[in-house]
Amino acid sequence: MATTHINARVQKHRNALRMAGLRPVQIWVPDTRRPDFAEECRRQCRLIANAEKADTQLDRLMDESIADVEGWTD
Repeated sequence: MATTHINARVQKHRNALRMAGLRPVQIWVPDTRRPDFAEECRRQCRLIANAEKADTQLDRLMDESIADVEGWTD
């Protein structure tokens, strides 16, 4: 009986959110509790660092990109 009441409240809340123009989505994120999480972060960071070293145009692209954001936060 109590479960039915809770389910009804949850459904009412979800319906209100949908009426407000929102929709539910499911997002999968890395599990930071895994024992190999930190090592995987280090591995990916090394890959990115090596890729950045090899890309001679990256600094120019970043400088041009940051110069193009003026007025976005007004």
